[in-house]
Amino acid sequence: MDRVTKRIGLLDHVGGGNLGDDATQTAVIQNIKTRWPHAQIAGFSINPSDTRKRHGIPSYAIRRRTWGFGPIAGDGSLGADASEPGKGTVSTGAKLRSALRKHPFLLGVLRLVNLVAIRAPRGLVAELVFLFKSFWVLRSFDLLVISGGGQLLDSWGGPWAFPYTIWKWIFLAKMARLRRVFLNVGAGPLKHPLSIFFVKRALRFADYISFRDEKSRTLIQQIGFSGKSKVVTDNVYCLEIPRYAISGLGRAGNSIVGISPMAYCDPRVYWKKDQRLYDCFIRKLAVFGSALIGSGYRIALFMSDINFDRQAIEDLKNALETEIDVAHRSWVAVERVDTTDTLLSKMSLMDYVVTCRFHGVVFAHLLNKPILALSHHSKVATLMNDIGLSEYCVDMDSFEADSLLNTFRLLVANGESIKGRLAAALARYRGELASQFDDLFPRATPAVTCRDSQSDEKLEGAGRA
Repeated sequence: MDRVTKRIGLLDHVGGGNLGDDATQTAVIQNIKTRWPHAQIAGFSINPSDTRKRHGIPSYAIRRRTWGFGPIAGDGSLGADASEPGKGTVSTGAKLRSALRKHPFLLGVLRLVNLVAIRAPRGLVAELVFLFKSFWVLRSFDLLVISGGGQLLDSWGGPWAFPYTIWKWIFLAKMARLRRVFLNVGAGPLKHPLSIFFVKRALRFADYISFRDEKSRTLIQQIGFSGKSKVVTDNVYCLEIPRYAISGLGRAGNSIVGISPMAYCDPRVYWKKDQRLYDCFIRKLAVFGSALIGSGYRIALFMSDINFDRQAIEDLKNALETEIDVAHRSWVAVERVDTTDTLLSKMSLMDYVVTCRFHGVVFAHLLNKPILALSHHSKVATLMNDIGLSEYCVDMDSFEADSLLNTFRLLVANGESIKGRLAAALARYRGELASQFDDLFPRATPAVTCRDSQSDEKLEGAGRA
């Protein structure tokens, strides 16, 4: 860029408990501050209070309705901070609705009148006020960076959630004459025509665009965007991490396998609701975990999404306890985490990682742990292929416990060569990200490659592999 940016806004749908999203924000803040130490950084998030607490920066809401921890059934979004007033009591309105249900035609007419004459105009006015206030905030900034991974999608909330939010902020930033950057974002799924409309126009307003994988860029090109873009890996790969105590390897019968389930198709929280599929997924993981314990491994259950996957952890723990005898129940530990640092510290004590989430793979990769991934989305399979571990990636819908166990045994047998591949890929990714940040945020001193306190020993291992 041709001038030093004094005030930078980082926009991400962050604040719902996904530690991968939080790590993305941390990594971008770290790498900007390394190059521009006097830059003033603010967050634009879906949960401003959580962003302020976790990252220590001012934060502004990107929607009128913000997120808090806890799902709202039926709409695929997260609950607002405010609690529901009068919970547990029957209001007059509830009594009236109950009476009107006996007259469905009249109830339908009243609902239509309420929507057209009251709710829609009121919502439009509120949105216009929000847009004006947001524009006023943006006028004091120099640069807006959209830095989250999965930002260009409509599976959560449809076109008026992520796509509209991204478009309106890019449009407001353009009107406020800010530079606009999409930094290594992921894309897909995008199904609704209105979602495609919003995303294409948002990208056309951008000054710089990079995607975190080629598949995301291909999807965007397929929906009709032909502008210039780059492919650079996920921002979390440039996260600065401290040296953690590495668990002793080769302990006969006591190696630790970290297993991270997710709330895949769980009707309580997931956008795709299928109780049978969720129950089957948990049951197969429990059979797999029981077989590992029978082979002498200890199990550490952990999550990289501390909101959505919390119940999945409990469900898997309960299912495991039905598969194993009482004497071995102490071999199953549930790792409680609430920050990225805590999660990485816990994962550093694991010997192998079995994970369902994209950033679960990234975190294990940062720590040079052999990874077995269960892919619920093409982004997971794409990443495992990119880091040379496609043979250790299985499909979430079709895997069986026996085949998963066989894949794990292969992972163990090839553990040392896998670590060499991981170290080499990590060094490459960090180099790519360092060059990208140097181009976007040029500094007076010579560039230094992204690294952490474990980089040297990982590179040595890669050289020997």
